[in-house]
Amino acid sequence: MRLSQILISTLRDDPADAEIPSHRLLARAGFIVKTAAGVYTYAPLMWRVVKKFAQIVREELDREGANEVMLPIIQPKELWVSSGRWDRYVTDGIMFSLKDRKGSDMCLGPTHEEVMTAYVDAQVNSYKQLPVNCYQIQDKFRDEIRPRFGLMRGREFIMMDAYSFDADQAGLDEAYQKMRRAYCRIFERCGVEYTVVQADSGAIGGAGSEEFMVIADSGEDAILFCRESGYAANVEKAQSQLPAAPGGGEAKALEKHSTPDVKTVAQLEAFFPGQVAGRMAKTVLYHVTWKNKEKVVAVMMRGDLEINEVKLTNALDALTVRLATEDEIKAATGAEVGFAGPVGLPDEVPLLADESLQGVTNLLTGCNETGFHCLNVNLGRDCRMPSFKELRTARAGEGCPISGKPLEQARGIEVGHIFKLGTKYSKAMGATFMDQGGKPTPFVMGCYGIGVSRTPAAAIEQHFDDKGMVWPVAIAPFECVVAMLDPKRDEQQQLATQLYDQLRADGVDVCLDDRAMSPGAKFKDLELIGVPVQVFVGRKAGEGQVEFLVRKGMQKSECAATDVRANVLAALGR
Repeated sequence: MRLSQILISTLRDDPADAEIPSHRLLARAGFIVKTAAGVYTYAPLMWRVVKKFAQIVREELDREGANEVMLPIIQPKELWVSSGRWDRYVTDGIMFSLKDRKGSDMCLGPTHEEVMTAYVDAQVNSYKQLPVNCYQIQDKFRDEIRPRFGLMRGREFIMMDAYSFDADQAGLDEAYQKMRRAYCRIFERCGVEYTVVQADSGAIGGAGSEEFMVIADSGEDAILFCRESGYAANVEKAQSQLPAAPGGGEAKALEKHSTPDVKTVAQLEAFFPGQVAGRMAKTVLYHVTWKNKEKVVAVMMRGDLEINEVKLTNALDALTVRLATEDEIKAATGAEVGFAGPVGLPDEVPLLADESLQGVTNLLTGCNETGFHCLNVNLGRDCRMPSFKELRTARAGEGCPISGKPLEQARGIEVGHIFKLGTKYSKAMGATFMDQGGKPTPFVMGCYGIGVSRTPAAAIEQHFDDKGMVWPVAIAPFECVVAMLDPKRDEQQQLATQLYDQLRADGVDVCLDDRAMSPGAKFKDLELIGVPVQVFVGRKAGEGQVEFLVRKGMQKSECAATDVRANVLAALGR
């Protein structure tokens, strides 16, 4: 294909709203054009990239026996109500809902568990038709509150979502492993460094899930990992071995102390010499929303640790949690902010505590009275016994839950997620098949997603330099470009066209840059666009000499035109 026939419009400067390399470079190279906040037009070169990645996804899923379908993007509210997810998605604020001309409530699909479950329920009647695994590659819409980072966190995006249906848990386990293998091959083929981490299932739900993360400094997600054991988890899910707090010894008598204007852990350490954060229990109040109620809940955490709100939401089986307001705290405790604690907490306020506090004696806590804290608080003696849950945020340096070695932290970009849903949706929606005994049985389901538009952007976060993008060969818009530096000169046109035709005949995805622009501008343009292998036909065309460039590392050399074919194939690993 000739580049003069493709709409290419590169920019001199970075867009003002571009914060990370992929956003900056894709926009500068004209691959994406902003239409609205979090909504982009994919230019021809970007669409070639997306299609190539989508084809890799198709090939690997088809290899594992999955079937491609296409589901509607607009979905009726009734389906989401039947699964119990409408309220959560509306509460989270990401559901884009609307009414049709008949006044029926609809939404733009942020995901398709409900539609796929209803489809398979209507088609599959017997265990003899199982297993079933269907996938689609389609637009999704999530009304992100703060879309950012270009294709990383948009409102409209392209996603592959697959759903497996089995007769039992063993079938699901097998389907899950098949998809896991397919995912590994997909990301290996597209040339990104990735890791698989344990993850929270979030609004999708289910018994367990793993995320496929592209390691990049710009990643929004924190990952904790251990090189020795191979353990890796998103910080929302991660666990760790935690050194015990300094011993409290035998239970002592409760002491109440005046602590005017002393509210934070650091202030308490200064006010009570010898008291350390690990001997304190801070009490944080949250406003919790469930499907049918809202309530303020008190959560205790060791003073040197932090509450993980994802774990808290899961422990409470809530839709959302947020920090209580000052007014809510006063109403619940009768005290100003900074003095909440388990001592004297009204019975109507539920009390949770992190497992790190279980069995710890003689704590320093608030006592729900402005200007006062208590020493030697013993849970169950001086206050009611809280419900203990694993609620803390694991941190780098703490022990790996498997090996005990210090955990390390990295940043990652989620590009894929796989879930074991079990019967969460099939039971809620009444989706069943007849088992071998003729009994209606709910499908055992799995769910699998890949960011088809996000993954190429994530690849750029790993493959760029100060000149532009450096596309991995498998998903580059073109594998090779043959550029004539002066299209008006016959010898350049002839040699460039000859090389282009030869490479096409060899199966190389090659383009011919015949655009009328100065050599300097063409060099900069192609450096920015990042085609992996570049051949420049210039002043020495009459002598049968060209300039050969491998974009990764900017490896330049002169070579004979007769050697171009071999050099290109070698650079592409063929």
